[in-house]
Amino acid sequence: MRAHALFLLLFCSITAGAQDATVTLGGRTVSLWLPASREPAPVVIYSHGFGGCPSQPAYLLEALAAHGYVVVSPRHRDAACGRRTARPGVPFSAPARWTDETYANRRDDIRAVERALHSNVRFRHRIDFTRLAYAGHSLGGYTAIALAGGWASWSGAPAPRAVLALCPYVKPFMLHNTLRNVRAPIMFQGGTLDVGITSALEREGGAYDSMRDAKYLVVFRNAGHLTWGGRANDTHDDIVAYSIAFLDRYVKGLPATATLTDAGELAQFRYDSELGRRTGIGH
Repeated sequence: MRAHALFLLLFCSITAGAQDATVTLGGRTVSLWLPASREPAPVVIYSHGFGGCPSQPAYLLEALAAHGYVVVSPRHRDAACGRRTARPGVPFSAPARWTDETYANRRDDIRAVERALHSNVRFRHRIDFTRLAYAGHSLGGYTAIALAGGWASWSGAPAPRAVLALCPYVKPFMLHNTLRNVRAPIMFQGGTLDVGITSALEREGGAYDSMRDAKYLVVFRNAGHLTWGGRANDTHDDIVAYSIAFLDRYVKGLPATATLTDAGELAQFRYDSELGRRTGIGH
């Protein structure tokens, strides 16, 4: 893929040296990746999926750190990390029952970690808190969107500059009509095999249509809900390429690269931003 080639050129041009560690911040267990540079860096706070693990997807979080981002991923209460996953407190099949209290413990995790990062002498001078992004997969995507305004009671300061939502669970926000409260640029990623989630993103009047601009929808061919996980597959390089292109533009404030407007071999690619408007599909 063209995006894959662009990513390889990008990755080879950056300095390796990202470190990963497990630390305790705000009373929470946190996976942390630091870039090689000790200059204040933008920060991505990542929320894992239901029953997932803070280090998933490591390939993406490591790539972000190697590209100059501090990456912070708290372990939420529902994390299983290979163990049997408990049932959700409110079924995903009943989005009308979801409110701003549903999984509010995830909000509390991230707010506690943010406060700890501000006060911790080891990290506070390594992070530029004015350049913040929220990211997450599945229920973690729900968490990221909620923090950015999907639930008004979850919002805080500083507001994120961008939201990277990987196969996010968005149906509660759609039912409550709150997605237009998210003012940060957003990139949705989905897959043609992840029908239950991606259909809510791409259908007419769905999550993408409900957002303000700048907004992006990237749908990968033959990608299922777990494609974003840790097991290596051919889509990972393109996931990284589109994610970095988006975050660099809206968190670092860099000029847009070709990847951010390149449909490549995507099943579907839409955007509506200062770069223009695309409503079509990939090749």
